[in-house]
Amino acid sequence: MGSLPGTTGRRRIYLMRHGFVDYTSQKVRDTQDPSQAYLTESGREEARAAGLALADVHFDIALCSGLHRTRETAEIVLSHHPYDLALEDEPRLAELRSGHYIHFKSAEQLAATMTFQFEAAGDPEATFLEGGERFSDALERIVEGVEALLAKPDWHTALIVAHEVVNRLLLAWAIGAPLGASAGFEQDTGCINILDFDLVPDEAGVPRIERVLLKAVNLTPANYLKNGMNLRSLEAIFTQASD
Repeated sequence: MGSLPGTTGRRRIYLMRHGFVDYTSQKVRDTQDPSQAYLTESGREEARAAGLALADVHFDIALCSGLHRTRETAEIVLSHHPYDLALEDEPRLAELRSGHYIHFKSAEQLAATMTFQFEAAGDPEATFLEGGERFSDALERIVEGVEALLAKPDWHTALIVAHEVVNRLLLAWAIGAPLGASAGFEQDTGCINILDFDLVPDEAGVPRIERVLLKAVNLTPANYLKNGMNLRSLEAIFTQASD
């Protein structure tokens, strides 16, 4: 099955959020499509800092959601490793579908709208913005994506680069907390989370999750102590000038 050295049946996932992006760029406004948000230079710096911090970690497998901002972040991180590792897309880890585009009058208005979207995640019918994907539906496909990764043979350490809401939901699920607890898991841009999965094979030999351990949450290698990082991540994205 593959397991971390010195363990039996334990695997580790380094779960990242992509680097800083500009959701208010002209391209996003013209297309009304947040998936067209690309890393800014600040975002690339965050990815480079994460790559240096993870340079000594031997990844057996690397996944991203397939959106450009996660792919570019992952590619920068992997560029700091001395071996070639194919980067795979896992669409089940894509950001939640956000429904109707917000025609915002200012970055401050957009920040106020977006920042507290997670507060209602525990409501079974709650969606990510009006007309968007239900949080409960999103969690189901996110967990399916992680379980599919854990079912793969012959690896013990993986890199996943995903998105803020995806990571929040996954971290709450990992500790057996309700969806509403996702609001408490801040995910700064370019951050790293470390999750250990203790696995046991079922009767068919397929790995089953026995427990999940959070080894680290929301590490930001570009600023480990978060000095001056006084805004929530979405407040920072929507109110700071693009570069």
